[in-house]
Amino acid sequence: MKKITKKTYLNWYEEMLFWRKFEDKLAQVYIQQKVRGFLHLYNGQEAILAGSLHAMDLTKDKMITAYRNHVQPIGMGVDPKRVMAELYGKATGTSQGLGGSMHIFSKEHRFYGGHGIVGGQIPLGAGLAFADQYFKRDAVTLTFLGDGAARQGSLHETLNMAMLWKLPVVFCVENNGYAMGTSVARTANHVEIWKLGLGYDMPCGAVDAMNPVKVAEAMDEAIKRARKGEGPSFLELKTYRYRGHSMSDAQLYRTKEEVEEYMKIDPITQVLDVIQKKKYATNEEIKAIDKRVKERVAECEKFAEESPFPENNIMYDTVYEQEDYPFLAHKPE
Repeated sequence: MKKITKKTYLNWYEEMLFWRKFEDKLAQVYIQQKVRGFLHLYNGQEAILAGSLHAMDLTKDKMITAYRNHVQPIGMGVDPKRVMAELYGKATGTSQGLGGSMHIFSKEHRFYGGHGIVGGQIPLGAGLAFADQYFKRDAVTLTFLGDGAARQGSLHETLNMAMLWKLPVVFCVENNGYAMGTSVARTANHVEIWKLGLGYDMPCGAVDAMNPVKVAEAMDEAIKRARKGEGPSFLELKTYRYRGHSMSDAQLYRTKEEVEEYMKIDPITQVLDVIQKKKYATNEEIKAIDKRVKERVAECEKFAEESPFPENNIMYDTVYEQEDYPFLAHKPE
């Protein structure tokens, strides 16, 4: 695995803090009704993305996930201003404002969504891996799903096929404990989701996903196995979300005390503790990072606020292929 250095920790701190503050801003503007529809935030789960990116080769590896999908494309290289604009429904967004919160996408940066159907991305992730295997691209696809999606039949069909064909894919269950609002203990007769991989003789295991180092180590092992042609892995990333399933979630299924306990192992705080203990940065340098993050978020908000909404005809151009569609003229290429 690539060495985890002072630079790694400082980068992790700045990027994880930016992802957190970026989504905190989204929560604010959602209440102001500037972002519509559903909004699912990643607060508390940032170590998963930080550790995964450290283990990936961003020049060729791919990522696909569910609808808690705002910060992953930013980590993969997508301009955060365009992500913010997409959530605002603006023309400068990643999908011209037509996708919104649950459908961020970037072919250029190998981020394939953003899927609103629970578990819908699981077979698609295997399909991306199959294409890489077929065309001998030496790439690996990280396929993320939630603990709720682990109850979907498509998962089992996909795991079976992925093992049969030894596809270069890593299945990553982000187990934040509650799916939409029902605990894992109430949806299955076992709480160790990683053991589902045993039924397919698939390498599998649980990971402390509040710590980016632990995530990076597990991902590195699984990615190397896939790249060598040895097939998929199934990882249960044990994490926690500090906000509700979505902004409309009243969170009646858990106590404030429970959330506060998990905040004591906040992944961002864990990284900052290492930086301070190893004297990787002075207090002034940390404050400078905090200031940069605040400024970057403000730039994203300003860009989204000032961007125009898409023209009405774009909606029809992306739906109707018929060039002589009689009701609205197609916009010229």
